[in-house]
Amino acid sequence: MFIVGQALQKASLSFRHTQRTNTLVKMAGAKEDGYSRRIMQYMEGFMVSKVAQGLGTSMDGMGRLLSACVGLELLTTQHSADGQVLYSNTEMSTMFLMKSSPQSLYHSVEYNSNTTYLCWHNLTDAVREGKNQYEKAFGVSSKDLFEALYRSDEEMVRFMQLMNSVWNICGKDVVTAFDLSPFKSIYDLGGCSGALAKQCVSVYPECTVTILDLPKVTETCRKHFLSAEDVRISICEGDFFKNALPDADLFILARILHDWTEKQCRLLLAKVYQSCKPGGGVLLVEALLSEDNSGPLTVQLYSLDMLVQTEGRERKGSEYTSLLTAVGFSTIHICRAGNIYSVILALKG
Repeated sequence: MFIVGQALQKASLSFRHTQRTNTLVKMAGAKEDGYSRRIMQYMEGFMVSKVAQGLGTSMDGMGRLLSACVGLELLTTQHSADGQVLYSNTEMSTMFLMKSSPQSLYHSVEYNSNTTYLCWHNLTDAVREGKNQYEKAFGVSSKDLFEALYRSDEEMVRFMQLMNSVWNICGKDVVTAFDLSPFKSIYDLGGCSGALAKQCVSVYPECTVTILDLPKVTETCRKHFLSAEDVRISICEGDFFKNALPDADLFILARILHDWTEKQCRLLLAKVYQSCKPGGGVLLVEALLSEDNSGPLTVQLYSLDMLVQTEGRERKGSEYTSLLTAVGFSTIHICRAGNIYSVILALKG
């Protein structure tokens, strides 16, 4: 029991370490959501006294926080002519933490800090019970997973911003892992903010992409994420479990199946197979576990995250292959796309 307890503690700490910026948000004792963002916006050559005065903190507390940021490689230091320590953002911080950066992970940090970690506080209960922890974390029923996930309009927008930031960074690697130019009509199931759809039409000028998602998601997508310039992207309201799927050359399921049980995955993939045009297929985007269960650590932690937040889990490539062949797909290719995700292209014979 001691070993199990230590494993739970280490897993929780490891997950937090992989999202190290979130910890700094909490360390700062923020009085407002923009606190950590304002620290990063000082950018170049700032002193502890300047930041402390600007944010209304103690000199000692801010000095310790900035020192920790240096250790986490979020800031660098140099000394002025009069011996003062000057702090500057690292290249990584400027690229990924500045809200104005096209590759900003600001919204990912915010979502993990305000939502994900609250579920992880109940990791021990999740392991004991084998189910997600939305009810304990937020006081809402998780009988309908996405009703819990989108428990308020504000929370839904936060989640959509999270996915938007992920695909702004990783989307091009995903859509270029295979040559998708033969597929002219593409449906992105659970396409959320449309970020991956934008990457797709940017790379393949002959294709059109339709985002299929829940009505309140598509409404928010229209208002906040798509513009009049996105002429080759359209929106379709629906529930991919409950509603019939239209015919298409290619269906994209990007970080969808990991939310669901094997039974639900088979049900959805069977519907996709039936709606694929001859020669069509499905593109799965997932983080894959190694076949010998040895890693990668990031994906193992993602799988624990699925336990505390969803009904699903991360899987091996062979497990996705079995799900796909069980519903009729015959030709299956797997390709690593970047540092985290893999892409699986399954074709209908």
